[in-house]
Amino acid sequence: METLSTSKSHGGSQGVYRHNSKTTNCTMTFAVFIPQQAKHGPCPVLWYLSGLTCSHANVMDKGEYRRAAARHGLIIVCADTSPRGPDVPDDAENWQFGSGAGFFLDAVQQPWAKNYQMYSYITEELPELIFRNFPADRSRQGIYGHSMGGHGALTIALKNPDTFKSCSAFAPIVHPSTADWSRTAFSRFLGEDKSRWDEYDACNLVENGHRFYEFLIDQGSADGFLEEGLRPWLFEDACKKANIPLTLRMQEGYDHSYNFISTFMGDHIDWHAKRLK
Repeated sequence: METLSTSKSHGGSQGVYRHNSKTTNCTMTFAVFIPQQAKHGPCPVLWYLSGLTCSHANVMDKGEYRRAAARHGLIIVCADTSPRGPDVPDDAENWQFGSGAGFFLDAVQQPWAKNYQMYSYITEELPELIFRNFPADRSRQGIYGHSMGGHGALTIALKNPDTFKSCSAFAPIVHPSTADWSRTAFSRFLGEDKSRWDEYDACNLVENGHRFYEFLIDQGSADGFLEEGLRPWLFEDACKKANIPLTLRMQEGYDHSYNFISTFMGDHIDWHAKRLK
């Protein structure tokens, strides 16, 4: 692992790191905020997954998470959204597929399968790197994300309830199997066998028996992707039928941007902190 940068923030340290991933077969970059409480022992860790076209840097630069994380003594890991590099296949004409759009799944179709193994990267390789190199408490983990990353957070939590104790999302893609901006990616990454799609679809996972403790979702009412891509009411219906507690907050006038995310970031970190402590 290579340290690209570190700087002091809110008494703790914000760092950016790079490593050669065996899972994605390329170099991956991620960011970690370490609060000053980590000087006294391992801290809870909160994983943030970003949305389409983003990298680790978007939330690090615009998410405004460090003040609340420092107050609660939380480590924040900001992962990338896809493999990257000149040898990684891409579709430069499509912002909803390829670089910046890994959808946090494990691709099975060629040529994507060699590199696009983001589910395994987020749930296996990156955690092992974090717990080996940072003072993170493996027994106290939460996960959250935005849009495509919200989709990743919901599905990863549903499939790993023994690992994660809390899960929230900003404007998540809750039913990617039927959403306009994700069906093409699912088809190219996973093929036409829809049973594979179910494994990375939050609504379908709930309907097929997967469970989690509770969820928090914030969604802007002025989000231009709300009707065709996000549709949180579908996940709300699925959770009601499965008796899974869900707090869905429709935030009047907010859009899909980091202006929306940063407004409610403190609420989410407060919410996670209560469940991780």
